Amino acid sequence: MALSRLCWTRAALRGSAVTPRPYVTRRPQLVRSGPAWGAPWSSKLHLSPKADVKSLISYVATKTKAINGKYHRFLERNFPRFYLLYTTFTKGLQKLWADAKKSRRIKADMVKHNVKFHQLSYREMEHLRQFRRDVTKCFFLGIISIPPFANYLVFLLMYLFPRQLLIRHFWTPKQQIDFLHIYHDIRKKSHPEVLSYLEKVIPLISDEGLRWHMTELCTKIRRGTHPAIQEILALRKSFSNHPLGMNQLHASQIKALSRAMLLTTYLPSPLLRHRLKTHTTVIHQLDKALAKLGINQLTDQEVKSACYLRGLNSTLIAEERCRTWLAEWLQISCNLKAIQL
Repeated sequence: MALSRLCWTRAALRGSAVTPRPYVTRRPQLVRSGPAWGAPWSSKLHLSPKADVKSLISYVATKTKAINGKYHRFLERNFPRFYLLYTTFTKGLQKLWADAKKSRRIKADMVKHNVKFHQLSYREMEHLRQFRRDVTKCFFLGIISIPPFANYLVFLLMYLFPRQLLIRHFWTPKQQIDFLHIYHDIRKKSHPEVLSYLEKVIPLISDEGLRWHMTELCTKIRRGTHPAIQEILALRKSFSNHPLGMNQLHASQIKALSRAMLLTTYLPSPLLRHRLKTHTTVIHQLDKALAKLGINQLTDQEVKSACYLRGLNSTLIAEERCRTWLAEWLQISCNLKAIQL
């Protein structure tokens, strides 16, 4: 018994360094030990709230665009006439909104830099002039829409009378050409009346030389001959006082000139005279700005629009001929004095 205890004691002293330890299993763990590891891994992989919103908006926009495309193809295939009106109306709204934003920017720059209308560039002046006319037409349409349930009647009137009630942005391409021809025909009807008045007042011109030049000019126009630039400029003194001065014209002549410039004639004579003066002054200011810019800087569409505004039916004339005619107009206009308002 004692011997066995001794053996166990000696064995314990000799084998203490090699006594087997309990078996332990270790699992590898990812521990952040320093900057090399970077940020700890997240147990949930998801986008940030801002990224989620952007992704949702992008998804909705993509789906909406696809549905809108299918809707447009359906209308174009099954209802082509309605589709034409629908696309014309939507594009017209976009163009009108873009014009309004541009006009607001120009107005803000005018206030900021203390710039007058006649000091603007040609394109800015032309944009403001056209936008004012469009707003005036839209304002009239808004007035007749005020009574209750009148908006339903207005939609019918816009469909039946697009030339009278709608601005150019809401015209179809075919309507734009047709309406320009109609407006020019209205202009042409006033030309014989204006020419007849010039012939009647020839004896009232005090200067004998001016009377002779006026007679020759009216004769050439009756024959269909285009007068030379110098022949027109030789008569500029005749239109600064009686009987051809703006303030000395009769109401019938004011109406004839208003029709020749596509201005309404359904106003009292004082308002017609004032509006005619304002319109001709704006055109004169545009001419000076255009002469400063140069006709070569205009696009083909801008040239045709400028010619049509000044009385030429540019829809039927080649672009080079329009540029030549516009250059002759500027040569005359820039040698005239502005009308005093």
